[in-house]
Amino acid sequence: MIRPMKIHLLAFVILGGLASACVGAETPVVPALKFEARTERASATYKTGEDVSFLISLTRDGQPVDGPIRWILTKDGVAPRREGTGSLTAGKFILRGRLDEPGFLQCRVTFQDHPEEDKSPGLVALAGTAIDPLLIKPSLPVPDDFTAFWAAQKQKLALVPVNARVTPVPTKEKGVEAFDVQADSIGAPVSAYFAKPSNAQPKSLPAYLFVHGAGVISSTLSHAVNWSTKGALAMNLNAHGVPNGQPVAFYTDLLNGELKDYRYRGRDDRETCYFLGMFLRLVRAIDFLTAQPEWNGRDVIVYGHSQGGYQAFAAAGIDERVTFFAAGVPAGCDHTGSTVGRINGWPKLVPNLPDGTPDPRVQQTARYFDCVNFAAHTHAKAAIVSVGFIDWVCPPTSVYAAYNALPIPKQIFDDIPTAHVVSPAATKIMEAAVLKALQSNFLTHQ
Repeated sequence: MIRPMKIHLLAFVILGGLASACVGAETPVVPALKFEARTERASATYKTGEDVSFLISLTRDGQPVDGPIRWILTKDGVAPRREGTGSLTAGKFILRGRLDEPGFLQCRVTFQDHPEEDKSPGLVALAGTAIDPLLIKPSLPVPDDFTAFWAAQKQKLALVPVNARVTPVPTKEKGVEAFDVQADSIGAPVSAYFAKPSNAQPKSLPAYLFVHGAGVISSTLSHAVNWSTKGALAMNLNAHGVPNGQPVAFYTDLLNGELKDYRYRGRDDRETCYFLGMFLRLVRAIDFLTAQPEWNGRDVIVYGHSQGGYQAFAAAGIDERVTFFAAGVPAGCDHTGSTVGRINGWPKLVPNLPDGTPDPRVQQTARYFDCVNFAAHTHAKAAIVSVGFIDWVCPPTSVYAAYNALPIPKQIFDDIPTAHVVSPAATKIMEAAVLKALQSNFLTHQ
């Protein structure tokens, strides 16, 4: 197993009162405030029950600032919760806490420059620390009929002819052919851009599938073209089977209309859950890629962030042709976390009833669409995952629950100071891993 990787960046910073743009010589310059929270330990990783120290600091133009702060400590955003106040002395404050179970301890600190005058939320600094993260387990076991359910869904899909419609599209990249691909599936079709090196030899190239995060947009032609230049049959798949290359307003109208809140659609039944169609489109996209004469017959790589990371886990869990996947800050992890007092990941599929308990019908549905269970069933040879320690959309507790369920060689990139964004550091690491998988497969099988 590849050892987990950590990035040793020390802080998450929110700046307030940044200098105004120059309008004239008389425009005043507002002093810049730098508010920072970080763990005392650079790795931001501790043992269960070990004391954790968060270092809080505030400066204005590099000079320490004193004043009152408010702080909150939580288990990755949920109870147990402690809160209180403190005072910065010489611009510094130390906040101590602990967590008596594997998970994440989150620190949230606020500061108001003039609280008696300013009713705004003020400056906010966040920091997160991992507590024995490799010991975080899925909140519920895999359903007994998980494999049978997905086998039945794929059998239904197999009865639908692919009926691929492949339309050439222009590209300025020399040596690359590009196409708009539409292929039938269950529900919405596969809708993607596909690119391949010109004059590639039969059975010479690995397949690469990039999948999208949340929202409604066209497939991205330039992405498919770029990855085809690296030696791949490259496909960029939009998540909803919508037409490609339309004006921005077309996708905005869908997001605000027909596809508004799509993530909750049909969630009380595993046969109607919106993600069923999305995940079957992954299988159909792989059907198309592996039917190309240039496919090497061995390798399929799936890559995505957030909802795309969710799809990467799903593809690897339900399609044995996937050999490597990369999931950046993946959604869809540990939907049932609240059953053991933990936070659920996006899309927050399981609502609570009026008494505060999870809706049992939706909770049962969610188990068939959970990365922790896709992870347990993957046939991939290896994987890479990234996680933000202050990600409140796809919380690190949920991501680690899915990562730990992977029974294959794997690595995780701890993006310590990062919320729900794809940071430059994460992008560099993830793309390097994907490129290595592509190039090693391409070169090995020539």
